[in-house]
Amino acid sequence: MSANQQEELTADLSVLGNHKTLPLKKATCGPDGIVVSSLRNDGWVTLDPGFMTTAQCQSKITFIDGNRSILRYRGYPIEQLCKESNFLEVAWLLTKGELPTAEEFERFSDQVNHHTLVGEDFRSFLGSFPRKAHPMSVLASAVNALATFYPDTTDIDDPHQLDIAAVLIMAKVRTIVSHIHRRHRDEPLLYPDYSRGYVADFLRMSFAIPYEPYVCNPLFVEALDKLLIIHADHEQNCSTSVVRIAASAHANLYSSIAAGINALSGPLHGGANEAVLKQLWDIVHSGKSVRDYVEEAKASNRRISGLGHRVYKSYDPRAAIAKSYLKRIMDSDAEIKPEDHQLFDVALELEDIALSDSYFIERHLYPNVDFYTGLIYKAIGFDPPMFTTLFALGRIPGWIAQYREMLADPEGKIGRPRQVYTGEGPRDYVPMESRS
Repeated sequence: MSANQQEELTADLSVLGNHKTLPLKKATCGPDGIVVSSLRNDGWVTLDPGFMTTAQCQSKITFIDGNRSILRYRGYPIEQLCKESNFLEVAWLLTKGELPTAEEFERFSDQVNHHTLVGEDFRSFLGSFPRKAHPMSVLASAVNALATFYPDTTDIDDPHQLDIAAVLIMAKVRTIVSHIHRRHRDEPLLYPDYSRGYVADFLRMSFAIPYEPYVCNPLFVEALDKLLIIHADHEQNCSTSVVRIAASAHANLYSSIAAGINALSGPLHGGANEAVLKQLWDIVHSGKSVRDYVEEAKASNRRISGLGHRVYKSYDPRAAIAKSYLKRIMDSDAEIKPEDHQLFDVALELEDIALSDSYFIERHLYPNVDFYTGLIYKAIGFDPPMFTTLFALGRIPGWIAQYREMLADPEGKIGRPRQVYTGEGPRDYVPMESRS
């Protein structure tokens, strides 16, 4: 369809006898968009709590079809990317729009790996936080602070500075997360090793003992790399929307990513994987069968963590990928704790119930990405408070891509939602002595 034909598509709205013709934006995939911006001029606004049917932008980055379990980055199915690609290549794809050539990928990988070191002043800054501070609070503060250490990369009107800032964030966050993990455990911090890959060296920095050689389990490297890929972007979710809103105000990239990290920290967003693990423990410690636990939850209308998703009304494709790697880990010769096998068995039984019980089927409550990822993080060796920082590590390239797309949008405006006011009408001030 030509651009002229797209412009001719319209929708008709009738409100209290008033008629309005609204332009229609044709989507490549998924629902078309009715442009309602002009309604404000007629004294109307659209009221859509939680933005259930409101599109805040046009985007070319990620497509989701929640009814058919489809997730694509720049048109590429997530299943193909997890099978054929790696996290750094996907990071390039999300930001640049195309898969890199061999030369582009080598140069990008070298850039990221050679900027993973954080300076001694920054290490001291990280050490100033209480050892038991929540990792997400430390991570958000650390990313915000990067702008003060690299002030010559904060000009959003300079594409070169934006490129450098993006590489620095990709590189430094990996090191920051490993430092937060080790400090949380009161272990010595390690420096990066450029000879290793992005994920392999992250695991070394997180778990190696300084005076002993460290050999990383290649299955752990592969599994974590795929988890980073499936978390890399997910369209206009809560934290991504926050990043875009910050970008619309022309906040620098560091500040905008930090805002996204803060949004991701919420238990209804990135913190859900930790909630799933706690729930599995609750089932184990309750002494009840999984079926009895589920029936009690149904009777009290209590939500079961890890089942259901705002967008997916079928099986979350990311959950299928995570489950496949978790099964490989459990079946491998890796040293897995007996309790991890027990939790995995409970999760499998819980999934089987959800996929066969009409209560869950009718409500489209299928396993989501958080259902299995926490179990993988735990099997690798991470503590539950670190789970959401690993989610954030994966989401960094998506946030960067969304930020840059927002800045480049010729129709972009500062985010400023409207409201429907339902408070008091005009009234006069009452002196304190006259108030009852």
